[in-house]
Amino acid sequence: MTTPIVICDDSGMARKQIARSLPPNWPVTITFAGNGQEALEALQAGHGEVMFLDLTMPVMDGFETLENIRKLDLPTMVVVVSGDIQEKARARVLSLGALDFIKKPAEPDTVLEVLTRFGLYTPSSDETLTAAPQATKSVSDTQSETTQSDLSSRQSSSQFEVSSFDCYQEITNVAMGRAGDLLAKLTGEFVQLPVPKVNMLEPSELHMALNFAAEESISAVCQGFIGPGISGEALLLFEDTSINSMARLLHYSKITPDTEVEVLTDLSGALLGAILNGLGEQLNITFSQSYPNVLGRHSPVSQLIDANVKRWNTTLTIEVTYQIENFDIVCDVLLLFTADSVRSIDARLEYLLG
Repeated sequence: MTTPIVICDDSGMARKQIARSLPPNWPVTITFAGNGQEALEALQAGHGEVMFLDLTMPVMDGFETLENIRKLDLPTMVVVVSGDIQEKARARVLSLGALDFIKKPAEPDTVLEVLTRFGLYTPSSDETLTAAPQATKSVSDTQSETTQSDLSSRQSSSQFEVSSFDCYQEITNVAMGRAGDLLAKLTGEFVQLPVPKVNMLEPSELHMALNFAAEESISAVCQGFIGPGISGEALLLFEDTSINSMARLLHYSKITPDTEVEVLTDLSGALLGAILNGLGEQLNITFSQSYPNVLGRHSPVSQLIDANVKRWNTTLTIEVTYQIENFDIVCDVLLLFTADSVRSIDARLEYLLG
């Protein structure tokens, strides 16, 4: 008997990885959804006895989706697959009715263990709890369906192609989750994670890419990073009010100019280190990073960018904005990769996707 499942993730790369991680002998019909609203429509149409659900998505995120599943009393069993690995995120989804939580990227043996433990799949007598990688599986466009039996024959179709920008966004999603978890542990609070913004930008366009208002007073720290064939710089930008709130949250007894610099440099080193480690794990490389350099304090973002614009060329730019729930704290992390780095990243992603 075929089991209808929904794979809900805004990333085509993630949908592909989850589909490939399913047990090869499991007869399923798969419906793909790019956000929670599309997933709910699929569930209401009877397409999801089991659902694999991401948390960080546009339109409707995973938390909202779980709330709506409960409100609508939809008969589906949900396994969350997410880069948001905060303990509070895991506790929150379980309280909303999810069966279990799997951290991205989904591994076949982990998926098999969860499915088996909850009785969603019964391994055959010659099958172990170590699933083989499934190179024949692929994914289709949002809200389309396929079955395990015809995945192989449709592998070459262009509709299964995943764009480079989708891949950049997804590996950043996983990496920013590692950094968000670190920030949550440092502060003891829940960190709201966004969908990363990915663009190829001229230096003059950088200030337009940031979430901060053009004349918002901010402070910024810059750190260089380098790995095999990949290099760039990272900017950490804080609103002035956020720095003071963060210092208090980190239990600094007195807020001084020196304290502000310490908060900036410590957070820059910690967050960037976590993000680069997360990227490195997925790309199978190790990054080194320079010591944090304070670019400026209490200045408009446009002024900080303009003062340093000559250092940057046209670049792959990835922006992540961290917000701490219930606090007026907003922190922007901007990763600037050199143009030459893009070719190296693409080559590694091509190998990763198989």
